[in-house]
Amino acid sequence: MEYIRERGFVSLSELVEKLGCSESTVRRDLDYWDNLGVIKRTHGGAFYTQNEAMPAFDERTATMLPEKRRIARYAASLIQPGDTVLLDGGTTTFEVAKCLFGKRIHLVTNSLPVAQIFAARPDVDLVLLGGYVFPRTGVALGPLTVKMLQDIHVHKAILSVGGLTAKGLFNSNLLLVETERQMIRSADQVIIVADHSKIGRQAVAFLCDWSSVDLLITDDDLSGEQAELLSEVGVHFVLVGESGVFDSQAEEVGA
Repeated sequence: MEYIRERGFVSLSELVEKLGCSESTVRRDLDYWDNLGVIKRTHGGAFYTQNEAMPAFDERTATMLPEKRRIARYAASLIQPGDTVLLDGGTTTFEVAKCLFGKRIHLVTNSLPVAQIFAARPDVDLVLLGGYVFPRTGVALGPLTVKMLQDIHVHKAILSVGGLTAKGLFNSNLLLVETERQMIRSADQVIIVADHSKIGRQAVAFLCDWSSVDLLITDDDLSGEQAELLSEVGVHFVLVGESGVFDSQAEEVGA
């Protein structure tokens, strides 16, 4: 684990040579750490996903993790090779980033944890947005970030939020929502990824109304009141569960 942590990404063959173990032994060890969420297994190796320098981000990542991973897998399935994708610095978008590993895409992000995943990958053209880096989260935001975004155009912006009500979308920081508003303006399609605990919750800073959202992806553990809210606001939403996917604009389809 120390070897992987120091390098960020290590190939299977490199680990076999370094550790003097059989390939099957290394594979089993990698599977073990992947199941704990410390690394991400890929075809031919593994990369490190923990970040001790950002404890607040790590603590939030562990909350509703199975739901976030299901949401992330569905969101990543919408990304095609060659797409230009913008990911903000939320914990659910971090899970989306891990699901994009291996796809040939253009990636724009204001998140240091997301950028760390792809910094050494030749199959991803990475643009890291600069600006004021919010403490303990590794997210760039504010006027400098907004200015950089004004010169960028993306096919899809995948954003996370702190709350969703009938009025619209909310987040936890005024500088953050200012930055995310420009992300919305820079995108052809705006996709919100949020677990069900965010529905009906209002955070401190108003981001936008529902007309700015093209698709909401959430999990299927909704209360009746939460389901009614989504129906009332008229947003296109997808519910992702263990057994399947429900699309509000189509019939239920398989997972």
